[in-house]
Amino acid sequence: MRCPFCGNIDTQVKDSRPAEDHVAIRRRRFCPACGGRFTTYERVQLRDLVVVKSSGKREPFDRDKLERSIRIAMQKRPIEPDRIDQMISGIVRRLESLGDTDVPSRVIGEIVMETLARIDTVAYVRFASVYKNFQAADDFDRFVSELRPQNLSEE
Repeated sequence: MRCPFCGNIDTQVKDSRPAEDHVAIRRRRFCPACGGRFTTYERVQLRDLVVVKSSGKREPFDRDKLERSIRIAMQKRPIEPDRIDQMISGIVRRLESLGDTDVPSRVIGEIVMETLARIDTVAYVRFASVYKNFQAADDFDRFVSELRPQNLSEE
């Protein structure tokens, strides 16, 4: 593993342990050249997924990109980081189990939204605002009004 600080390719593993509910291995590493310490994660990848964008463009699935977008939506929410990691791993496993290596970006977005809706409503609305490309406050208002249960006093 190459050191992210100095580029040395001879790094040493100092500690390994299961992570993300035993679906990954967390390794603490040390670089003897510069003394830097860093962490890597090793995960099982069942198949190489390809994301098919709505424009038809195809690109390799990037777990880190998915993780960044979810973490942005979850920012400052009372959700444990381990819970977020488990959620991301679950989404990736679900995508890999779809049976096809080509996954439309729409399917990824819908799975993420479905998962976020169960975990945190605010994160769900945040993600939806980007995914559904909200342009004005009215877009938020319409979306949030669909989330609210009908007012029983209006009957």
